[in-house]
Amino acid sequence: MPLQLIVGLANPGKEYADTRHNVGAWWLQAVCTQFDINLQTQSKLLAAVGQQHIGTNKIRCAIPTTYMNHSGQALQKVAQYYNVASEDILVAHDELDFPAGTVRIKFGGGHGGHNGLRDIIAQLGTDKFHRLRIGIGHPGDRDLVSDYVLSNPSKSDRDLIQNSIQNSMLLFPTMLAGDWSEVMNKLHQN
Repeated sequence: MPLQLIVGLANPGKEYADTRHNVGAWWLQAVCTQFDINLQTQSKLLAAVGQQHIGTNKIRCAIPTTYMNHSGQALQKVAQYYNVASEDILVAHDELDFPAGTVRIKFGGGHGGHNGLRDIIAQLGTDKFHRLRIGIGHPGDRDLVSDYVLSNPSKSDRDLIQNSIQNSMLLFPTMLAGDWSEVMNKLHQN
């Protein structure tokens, strides 16, 4: 099934724009730039939303305007408004379990302690959606995680993250087509 909705997780506000927790939105903004998708804030959907025809696909993109812990509220509203099944959604988010520069794809599964994913699973009532997991590294101690994800990456980590975003964009047409095994094979061999 082709992809219909892409959501980039983030915290709103300029103070969070460059933080590790917002790398999902960085990825989505790269998609929007490449395909000339203009995001407009839709207060009733709790998100900035845009859409575009890419080939034969109509794709919708959204960045929640809620805080990370309430991402599911926005995603549920957008999915319901556009009548998108969870299986046709891709959520791009930061991933502590991977070093900066690593991107992986996954379908279903738990939230792994990620509060945005926790809320999405709760609001959708399912874990059956695609995840683009963008590595940000781990601070080494779980007590440091909150401050870590809400801080800016080092220049070298930011470069690794940006390069991984650009490299994963090469697979975007394959994602759009819903050929997830091909996406997984290519992403996971790097």
